[in-house]
Amino acid sequence: QLQVVESGGGLVQPGGSLRLSCVASGFTLDYYAIGWFRQAPGKEREGVSCISSSGFTTYYVDSVKGRFTISRDNAKNTVYLQMNSLKPEDTAVYYCAAVPIGAASTKEMCNRGTAYYWGQGTQVTVSS
Repeated sequence: QLQVVESGGGLVQPGGSLRLSCVASGFTLDYYAIGWFRQAPGKEREGVSCISSSGFTTYYVDSVKGRFTISRDNAKNTVYLQMNSLKPEDTAVYYCAAVPIGAASTKEMCNRGTAYYWGQGTQVTVSS
């Protein structure tokens, strides 16, 4: 079964940090761009950050620039989202998604939610 699985969510105080992981199962991530998306209650899904298959190109939504960093370790078939200086407005379910090379640019992937595989999500709650 081809899927991506997220982990690393949890409860953290404002200003704290979390690192999310996205692991591919049944396929190799080498030929896929990966995106992190989030959805808060009552809000539309939002593209947070996306990374190309090579890792050379990244995209961040303005609200997380300077605080979040996306990276990938293709040898471990894993993509990470390091989240620092977390704010209550970052509270959401975070999803990982994968799209094959050429299907969309990183910006298109994040802006349009273009993806072939979606994970089940991991909850991130930022609260004191």
